[in-house]
Formats: sequence, structure tokens, C-alpha cells
Amino acid sequence: MKLATAIASLAISLFASPAAFPADPIKIGLVAEFSGPFAAYGRQIRNGMKAWMKEHGDTVAGRKIELLERDTTGPSPEVAKRLAQDLVTSDKVDFLAGFGLTPNALAVAPVATQAKTPMVIMNAATSVITTKSPYAVRFSMTLPQVTEPMALWAAKHDIKKVYSIVSDFAPGIDSEAAFQKAFTAHGGEIVGSVRVPLKNPDFAPFVQRAKDSKPQAVFVFIPAGEQSVAFVKAFAERGLRQAGIQIIGPGDVTDDDVLDAMGEPTLGVITTHHYSFAHESAQNEAFRKAYASVSGSNDRPNFMAVGGYDGMAAIAEVVKKLGGKMDADKAMEAFKGYKAESPRGPIEIDPQTRDIVQTVYVRKVEKKGGQYLNVEFDRFPHVKDPVKEATKEAAK
Repeated sequence: MKLATAIASLAISLFASPAAFPADPIKIGLVAEFSGPFAAYGRQIRNGMKAWMKEHGDTVAGRKIELLERDTTGPSPEVAKRLAQDLVTSDKVDFLAGFGLTPNALAVAPVATQAKTPMVIMNAATSVITTKSPYAVRFSMTLPQVTEPMALWAAKHDIKKVYSIVSDFAPGIDSEAAFQKAFTAHGGEIVGSVRVPLKNPDFAPFVQRAKDSKPQAVFVFIPAGEQSVAFVKAFAERGLRQAGIQIIGPGDVTDDDVLDAMGEPTLGVITTHHYSFAHESAQNEAFRKAYASVSGSNDRPNFMAVGGYDGMAAIAEVVKKLGGKMDADKAMEAFKGYKAESPRGPIEIDPQTRDIVQTVYVRKVEKKGGQYLNVEFDRFPHVKDPVKEATKEAAK
């Protein structure tokens, strides 16, 4: 009788108290570049996400957050697509996230649509990406968004002749088009332009060609990291600064992650971007400390890290709004109109485009306290993606 009573009591407790069992984790499939020449992209995004969890904990609405990392090894669309398919079918992830490079994000967009899985983009910056899936939302930037302000600033400050160098893939083409359109519309002249290979470019001949065109400035977009170092080295070796030629462009060329390694040749470079390690705010100070505690090194967080941080913050807010009960369509509605005070400044998600709206800063590389820093000195507030804004206007 005692045994029967004990068994009955256990059965009652099992069926009457499901809350006694821990809920399944919120699974985030982190698809990014963790090896190869773009390995810093995955590292920065992952550490940005972990920095948020360091500050706020790894449990939301009673559910633990679990990151499932998958390495694309570089710009490898087929690999990215296969990894995403496996994450949604085998691992049953609640979110796909990461995406340092545009080709990988574009390859995964149909997977997100078919699986009805929210896709949180933390870096890939070609304007068109969010139009490829209703489940895509972006917390980084678009290249036109951070490039058009550079053109406007240059034209306003008596830079009249520019030579353009961009990487030959979608973000570079986006950046080139945005700069040339805005710059020429305000009286500037493009004296020459060239697109360089995405993989293993030798910048020296392209930089020499720019020098021979005798511009006032070279506009450059290349992927941040190793290529930034190589470009600045070629620029210095070919004597363009001594010839009075200025480097301008979006902030990838003076990426915070490698700025100290580039050193003295970067002094005076003018860029426009949405985040700087040197941005002065309480939120950024806290972010830098949290990032340092999870990175285990002296690495600086860069714009990819802040994309990871803000994307993770938004995921947590969506899970909280849904009370921990995941529904992809409700999650996407919760992303739309999201607003927050980020380490970069105020951000929000445009409900129509699912792209980020943010301040774009004008920065100049200076040396302070023994460090090379992107020091902000001007700003363009509340900037939307100009490509989508132009499309809206054309449709009216």
C-alpha cells in the first residue's frame, strides 16, 4: 500500500507540475565565418552576443539561451545554406543569426523563408538582403546607409575629385553606386574607378592607378580586417599621402579591430560609420568592459561585435514579449518597430523594411593615449537605407 501511494503521489506530481521541469532552451543557430581570412567576423559577432549575455544573463522568460556555432569558412554560399538547413531541420533552432558576409546571407534567406525561422543579420550589408525573406531583420547597416553620408560630407568640405576603389562583390558595388550618385549630384567628379577581387587582392597596382589620376581623395570600400591592413600599407608605400591624397570611405577601412596594427599611416583618414570603439557613452563603456571579459584578450569590439550585441538584445526582447512561447510570425512582428539605446547610440527597426535606422558618424583617425582611434566629430542622425527610401519615393 505504501508503495502504491508513493507511485500515485509521484504520478500526480509529474502531471500536475510541469513547471518543475526546465523549459527547452532558446536555440540560436549562429552561422558565420570562424576560420579562414574572414575568421575575425565570426569571432567579433559571437563575442558581441556573449557580451550581452555577460551583462544580462543567459536566461530569458525562463528559457536558457543556447548558441549553436557553425563555420562557413568564408564567403561560401553553398556551405552557409547547408549549415542553415541542418540547423532548422535537425537542431530545430528558434533563430538563425550571424552572417558576416553578403553571399552567405543571400544563400540562407530562402531557407529562413521555407522554415519560417527568424533570421537576424548582424553584419552582411548589401541593401537587398532583407527583401529576400520576410523573416530577415538586420541589426548592422547597409553599405549605402553609411556611404551616402561620406559623399555628402566630402562634397560639403571642398573635395571635388575622387578616385573610387571597391571590392568586386555586392557590398562593394552597393557602396560604389551610393557614393558616386550622391557625390556627383552635389557637384563632385569621379576621375576614375576600379573594382578589385574579393579574394586575395594585390592593392598596389590599383593604388598606383589612383595616384596617377591625381584625385584629391580615394574613396575605398573593402572588407574589414586583413584587407584593410593590406590596402593602407599599399597606400602608404605608393606615397599617396605625401602627394596630398586623402583616404575617405565607410568605416571598414579603419576597422577598430585592426586599427592599432595599421598604425601611423591611418592618421587623418576620414570615414563615416555607425559605430566606433571610441564612441563616448555609458552604454559603450559597459559594452567594452563586457566584451573584454568574454573575449579573453585585448581585442577591441568593432562594428560587427556591436551588431552581435544588439541582435542578441533584440532576440531576448522578442522572446520576453512572447513569454517564451516561440512563434516565428509573432516574433517578426515584435522585431518591427524595435527601439533601443545601443552602445552605438539610438537604434530602431523600420517596420516596413526590417532594416536598422541609426546615427551615422563622421570620424577621423587620431592617436590618443597611445592608441589609434576613430574619433567622431560630426553626425547624420536617424539615417535609413537610402536605396529602399528611393524605392519608396519612386513607387509614390
